[in-house]
Amino acid sequence: MAKRIRTSYPGVFYREGKRAGTGNAIEKIYYIVFKKDGKTLEEKVGRQFQDDMTPARAVRIRAERLEGKRKSRKEIRDDKIQEESGTISKLWDAFYEAKQANKSIRNDYYLWKAHLEKDFGKKQHQELVTLDVDRLRHRLTKKGLAPATIKHAIVLLKRIINYSVQRGLCPSIDASRLHFEMPKINNIKTEDLTTEQLKALLKVLNESPNQQVANLMQMALYTGMRRGELFRLRWKDIDFKRGFITLKDPKSGVDQKIPLNQAARQVLKNHERSTSDYVFPGADDGARKDCRRATAIIKKEAGLPKDFRPLHGLRHVYASMLASSGKVDLYTLQKLMTHKSSAMTQRYAHLRDDALQRASDVAGDIFEGIRKDEKDNVVNIKKINSN
Repeated sequence: MAKRIRTSYPGVFYREGKRAGTGNAIEKIYYIVFKKDGKTLEEKVGRQFQDDMTPARAVRIRAERLEGKRKSRKEIRDDKIQEESGTISKLWDAFYEAKQANKSIRNDYYLWKAHLEKDFGKKQHQELVTLDVDRLRHRLTKKGLAPATIKHAIVLLKRIINYSVQRGLCPSIDASRLHFEMPKINNIKTEDLTTEQLKALLKVLNESPNQQVANLMQMALYTGMRRGELFRLRWKDIDFKRGFITLKDPKSGVDQKIPLNQAARQVLKNHERSTSDYVFPGADDGARKDCRRATAIIKKEAGLPKDFRPLHGLRHVYASMLASSGKVDLYTLQKLMTHKSSAMTQRYAHLRDDALQRASDVAGDIFEGIRKDEKDNVVNIKKINSN
């Protein structure tokens, strides 16, 4: 670094450097030195020709910095960057572009457009405070949205900020100024159907004119596969010989294998195949995107509860039946459901407990019968002796 040269103005110095675009021409680069909050600071204030800087101008800038009336060049530059690209809308654009591979990006887009863009799009990230998050939570609650939806919206806002900070798109926000308080939710919903409801559903599925969707629903019931896994299922993913189905790109992110039981095998055996590689193809023989209308019709014809989810609900029914049988332990159920952890499988623990209780009651009945037989034998012996 070039030597610092003192000027006749207090706290003003310069260094000599090459003038841009003039070959070897030299110009003075001015700096100011001052103390603030017990620290000695040195700041560049400008170049002799490029910025038309003089020692007199430099000393005035120094006085303004000491009085807190002027920001440093770096602070001014940062403010300009934040003004141009620091809005939450700009941060969302960067986040959205980077997260295209995420399975949740479509939901993220909906949440942003429906619940965040209007209130936060034009806001600078450094303006965010906890009160903004509180107002968002109260507004969405007042609209009657489910706590889970409200939580997803707040989490998305937090993810946008965290991503932007990690990528250097904006400075971090002090945690004491911005806190993301989430609504309390209880989303452990375990759907089930009675025996009569199951009979009614199976009857409708067998008679449905839309056998593509009817068979898809039967596969959800017989295997517990998720909606997306069924939509992505290809014939090459089914190993009829060994009796396994490979789940490609499942929710856990790692390919999984589940057993192909006899009920599911029969559905696939009778399933009409098209020219598509997909078992349940959508438009143009590509991957199916939706089937809500068709499943809603089947659900209505079968007389199922209004809040029952035709595909995800059948996955719950599959798990509930296995847990209630008393023949499947929770670890095995976790593997069949392809849960990453046992926490999700624990929702079925009470059903397993019910099965164990029934089994225990059987043992109790047996012992009660033994005790009754012993009592009857004692009574009979007394009668014989008395005679």
